[in-house]
Amino acid sequence: MEVLEELNRKGYIEEEIDPMLDLFAEIDKLKKEKNAIILAHYYQDPDIQDIADYIGDSLGLSQEAAKTEADVIVFAGVHFMAETAKILSPQKKVLLPDLKAGCSLADSCPPHLFKKFKENYPDHLVITYVNCTAELKALSDIVCTSTNAVQIVESLPKEQKIIFGPDKNLGAYVAKKTGRDLVLWNGACMVHEIFSREKITKLKSRHPEAKFIAHPECEDAVLEMADYIGSTTGLLKYTINSDVKEFIVATESGIIHQMEKANPDKTFIPAPPNNSCACNDCPYMKRNTLEKLYLCMKNEIPEVTVPEHIIAEAKKPIERMLEISASLGL
Repeated sequence: MEVLEELNRKGYIEEEIDPMLDLFAEIDKLKKEKNAIILAHYYQDPDIQDIADYIGDSLGLSQEAAKTEADVIVFAGVHFMAETAKILSPQKKVLLPDLKAGCSLADSCPPHLFKKFKENYPDHLVITYVNCTAELKALSDIVCTSTNAVQIVESLPKEQKIIFGPDKNLGAYVAKKTGRDLVLWNGACMVHEIFSREKITKLKSRHPEAKFIAHPECEDAVLEMADYIGSTTGLLKYTINSDVKEFIVATESGIIHQMEKANPDKTFIPAPPNNSCACNDCPYMKRNTLEKLYLCMKNEIPEVTVPEHIIAEAKKPIERMLEISASLGL
């Protein structure tokens, strides 16, 4: 009872851990004992990325969650990602190291307000970015990710009217790429909105040979400067395939760990924010730690649950996304 009360208050288990304990070995042991799999987003701390069974962006993580045969899914990411895993595998136990690992973008689109917004456009099909709550997915026709958003919109008839949410920046980018007139919800990611065009311009002048690469959740003024725009996985692949030795990276800084591992001879510079912070970390992603991950697996809490009626409705647009992605070879 005390443990549950602490969990409800803090969102994670706080327990004394022997400082001499090899957490990597213990987590590996727990994975085998519990038939568990660890799915980690690229924005997690390097230690978590290194212990994960699968590292990816939202699309890859959704696909992996859908096909895993593990009994327990430990999701090292944020809450909406763990919800997506639960929606796709309702019979499995889904754990999240810290229940307070939320998302500023998801928070920017309360489902009850979006429902009223949607009612103003009864002839529109609703496409929502996967970075949203299970309740919002349940109000959608198709879910997309930054990897497949453009292709999903292009797969629909040109006369089809579309609401796109919750990210206005990704929506504007998709509209520009497809030439479609999308109705956008006014939401955004706090991390991708802090980049300073002025500071990036100065940084580019100091590194004239560097390629500037950016995630489509960034504001248009930043994207206009980019040599390449792509999803998190797309940015990583670009750095691998490019002969350039230096990159300025406009997305959450966690991806740089994988970029450096894949390209030990290349240099990666985080794009500067418009405030005094020296980095571009997502405070929600970074709530997860190796210690919390270990305790989460050991105690099998916190567990992420989604009401059955939400699962039933939210699963449809996710499955439609996966079907379209598979048909397009994404």
